[in-house]
This record gives sequence, structure tokens and C-alpha cells, in this order.
Amino acid sequence: MALDYFEIETRSEPGAERELQEFFVIIRGPLGGGKTSVSLKLAEVLGAAYVSIDEILEKNNLEEWGKTYITLRSFIKANERAANEAIKQLVRGNPVIFDGNFYYKSQVSDLIKRLSFFKPFVFTLRVPLEVCIQRDAHRNVVFGERAVRLVYKKSTEFQSGVEIDATGDLGAVIDSIIEILVYDLRELTE
Repeated sequence: MALDYFEIETRSEPGAERELQEFFVIIRGPLGGGKTSVSLKLAEVLGAAYVSIDEILEKNNLEEWGKTYITLRSFIKANERAANEAIKQLVRGNPVIFDGNFYYKSQVSDLIKRLSFFKPFVFTLRVPLEVCIQRDAHRNVVFGERAVRLVYKKSTEFQSGVEIDATGDLGAVIDSIIEILVYDLRELTE
């Protein structure tokens, strides 16, 4: 199982048993950027829990709109629910993958703060606007070019974590993320 990559020897005491490094991953980027495909596949490969910020917003009727965008307040409320759900998995040693636009930098910071006892990884998927528009046009539920452009503008205003080129093959994107996770988690123990 791929999760075995993340068994890390505890260095706090000599002869300590091996334990799983508890961590979570935020996959962020524009609408049509491949976040859900990457998040679901990464969760499958790692045996991780999957948490969709969009689903939390929708199921809990948390979407409050400003002039053009869902408000930061809505996302902070979603973070609270997402963090509570994630903690249940993380304390059991299960990694968690968060899928969302995270177009407010403070939303990313808020989620990391709520989960401060666990190792965070943030990946920003980089995809050209034209590719996002094309991908959206081929979805089962199309949001439309205007929505793609608006979310693209907002979600690319800042960079957070490691940028990953998500224009290519899903397998290559997953491999890039796994390589970074393995390296960083091993660095923690050396």
C-alpha cells in the first residue's frame, strides 16, 4: 500500500516504535484546474480521507455571496466543519486531503491554524485559463466561462505552498505531489 511510504521512525526516544506521521494536504487552485480529480486520486493512493470544501458549503447551506465571490466568512465556517471532520481522521493516523479553491489566503491560514498539531502541505495547481475554460465546458455541471474567469482571477492572486503544473497527465501530477510528500516527511525525522 502506498501509505507505507509515510511510516516514519520516531526519533524522540531511542528504540521508539515506528509511527505514522499525521499530515494533511490542501489542494487549491482555479475552477477547472483539476483539484477534485487530483484530490480524489491522491486520497485513493494514500488511503487518505477526502474533504471537499464545496460540499461542506453546499450541504450546510453556508454560501454567502458578496458582490462577485463567496465571502471569506462562508469559507471560515466551512473550515470549522472541515477541521472537525479532519481531526477525527488525523488522530487515527489517517492523512486528509482537502479539495477547494481556497481563493482567500486567510482561509488557507485559518485551516492550517485549526489543525496546528498536524503537518500541513499546500499544493497550488497551476493551469492556464484557457485549459480551465475547456475543462469546465466538458463537465457534467458546467459553471460557464464567466465563473471560470472570476474564480481564476481570485484564486491566482496569491501563491501558497508548492506550485504544481496540472496541465498534463493526472498520474504525473500525483507522482509530483507524492515525491514532495515523501521527501518532506523523511526530512522531519533526520
